[in-house]
Amino acid sequence: MNFVLYAIPFFFLLIAIELIAERVRGTQYYRVNDAINSLMAGVLSQVFGLIKKMIPFTVYYWVFEHFQLTQLPNNIWVWAFAFISYDFFYYWNHRLGHEVNLFWAAHVVHHSSEEYNLSTALRQTSGSFLNWIFFIPMAFVGVDPLLLISVGSLNLIYQFWVHTRHIPKLGWFEWFFVTPSNHRVHHAQNQIYLDKNYGGVFIIWDRIFGTFQEELDNQKPIYGVRKPLSSWNPIWANLQVYTQLIKDSWRAKRWQDKCSIWFKRTGWRPKDVEQTFPLMQTDLNKFTKYDPALSSRQKVFAVAMFMVLIGLGLVSLFFGHLLSTASFASLITVVLLLSVSIGFCLEKRKWANTFAASTLAITLLLLGLIYIPYWVYLSLTTISIVTLALLALCFFDKTPRLRSDK
Repeated sequence: MNFVLYAIPFFFLLIAIELIAERVRGTQYYRVNDAINSLMAGVLSQVFGLIKKMIPFTVYYWVFEHFQLTQLPNNIWVWAFAFISYDFFYYWNHRLGHEVNLFWAAHVVHHSSEEYNLSTALRQTSGSFLNWIFFIPMAFVGVDPLLLISVGSLNLIYQFWVHTRHIPKLGWFEWFFVTPSNHRVHHAQNQIYLDKNYGGVFIIWDRIFGTFQEELDNQKPIYGVRKPLSSWNPIWANLQVYTQLIKDSWRAKRWQDKCSIWFKRTGWRPKDVEQTFPLMQTDLNKFTKYDPALSSRQKVFAVAMFMVLIGLGLVSLFFGHLLSTASFASLITVVLLLSVSIGFCLEKRKWANTFAASTLAITLLLLGLIYIPYWVYLSLTTISIVTLALLALCFFDKTPRLRSDK
């Protein structure tokens, strides 16, 4: 059973509680644009997960059926064994996700936020196609595929609460489990914190394999990645590093470099490419967050449009099996269009409002064509119409654009 879907309401409840804590404590850990971008990435990850998980699940099931070495009973000890084993393989999956170019291209999405809050936990990739390989050993020892999904979802749910700056160090708990403190280290781009603390639930793997780093009082974490995303487009967030790898592979003169770049250490580039096409790296001494200015009405509109997006995302997750292939494909297409449109609005591109109006019109057309429960149709239609009304106000907004060329 995938427990993540049932945990979604609690995720948003905890985000609401953190926002209240932010207001009470007077912190500035949230920005509307960054939070929406993180949540959009999460919606896309769940929606595309419906498609991309079929192949790895089929492979895992095939190995389990034909090559399992033992048949495990269904009891609490097997669950505990599976949970711990999953976290062990997750550690290596996560570690190589930081140390190999190809895997980093997928994982970078989760680290591209320059903030650190509970919404960051939902900033997940849509492009991880090879992670399942790390868990195949569990099929050989007889871990049932459904049990794998269950413990994997529990592992992911645990990781949600550690994405906060409101919880300090937790004493002895820090020695054995992943906590907000040692996971803040993992998300930091400070040199001393890079490539540390990979555990999902248990931090003991990092202590055993030499990748643990404690959060230091004199080294405040700076969140984000060395090559900043500088965009609110969640599609581009998923494609950015892949695009750079393709360019570098094409530009490299040696065939060996064209092929090996994908499997080299993260950040490695062929010498000839690096000299001809140097990449700018973040100077942490002059670090500034990507933050195009938004007016209040633009923020309200972006939130409203995101509500439409998340509504369609939930429709795909809970009612997608009721739709025809053509209707489901249309739904996914509209989800993509909405994601891009919201990103354009947050970036304040000069044609963003027109694109948003067109996308919302397509959304209303889609809602009239697909078969979903009437209350869902009525709710999403109402939200879409209200969002269109809010968009009309944004057409007259005079807040200057940060990037006049777009």
